[in-house]
Amino acid sequence: MPETILITGGAGFIGTYVAHALLAAGHRVRVLDSLIEQVHPPGARNPVLNEVEFIRGDVRDPGIVERALTRVDKLVHLAAEVGVGQSMYAIDRYVSVNDHGTAVLLQALIKHRVGRVVVASSMSIYGEGRYVTPSGTIVDDAMRRPGDSNWNPVGPDGDVLVPVPTPEAKPASLASVYAISKFVQERLTLTVAPAYGMQSVALRLFNVYGAGQALSNPYTGVLAIFASRLLNGQRPMVFEDGAQRRDFVHVEDVARAFLLALDEPAADGGVFNIGSGQSVSVSEVACSFAAAMGRPDLTPEITGKARTGDIRNCFADITLAREKLDFHPRRSFEDSFDELAEWVSRQTAVDRVAEARRELETHGLVA
Repeated sequence: MPETILITGGAGFIGTYVAHALLAAGHRVRVLDSLIEQVHPPGARNPVLNEVEFIRGDVRDPGIVERALTRVDKLVHLAAEVGVGQSMYAIDRYVSVNDHGTAVLLQALIKHRVGRVVVASSMSIYGEGRYVTPSGTIVDDAMRRPGDSNWNPVGPDGDVLVPVPTPEAKPASLASVYAISKFVQERLTLTVAPAYGMQSVALRLFNVYGAGQALSNPYTGVLAIFASRLLNGQRPMVFEDGAQRRDFVHVEDVARAFLLALDEPAADGGVFNIGSGQSVSVSEVACSFAAAMGRPDLTPEITGKARTGDIRNCFADITLAREKLDFHPRRSFEDSFDELAEWVSRQTAVDRVAEARRELETHGLVA
């Protein structure tokens, strides 16, 4: 049966795909988005806004939020400032939008209750992912040693560790302001919604990629940052030694996960990793994408420096999402490169990566 779904932050990269998927499923979609310039440059057009009921406004504005929630059946909460590095110096902005914005939304939900709230959480809350020692002992509190040029975390006794898929049961280890703010968003939602008779679900998203990312935003996903550099004839900038491993999940799979989370009865109250279940090194990503863009000569620029708040390895164990949500990724990293490269080749992007690095260095956040 068709429902009215509100998507906060629905004009963004992920929100656009979720909106399209909901419309295709026959639902009515309302979008609340402030269209900040860092994500939505002047003159940019998002066709999905012609297909939905669009309200331009800030999630921290109680009046706008109440208006957006009127006669809504379910809610997808995506509105957030995104970026680990930037969060470490734009502290008030990230905490205000992500946490105060979520508080304003939940306050309004006391009056305008919905059936279910699905909030976008983040893999960043894990900090370092799960590791095991050579003997197979699980280590969930691995830490890097300051100044260690090996980059890799070690166990409590200095043991060499092997990264393994990270499940939802791993305790949070909040290494950045962004991670803290996303954890607060998640916990607020899962605490307040059920107290007022609403169902709630949190999806911990890993590295989302696909056509439509904001290529001129130097704090967006790493693959979009690489694309912006390559499009401008520059080498992809890779921190540390490039061997750090991540989980890249296609945005179409992420959109399907949101639809499953909105409807699956067994999801209520749950927290789910949404990733591909595979890992790849950052330098591999840079080299493969350069080749797909026809620029294999633009090899990664390995900085040999780390950013405050970054982690070494984290990739998803998606067993729980498979079992409870029936979530099965359909898009593989390898078969998506050519499609993404073709889209990127038709875009114009302002390369602000060096500018972002200088900003981090100015604040002493690169070492």
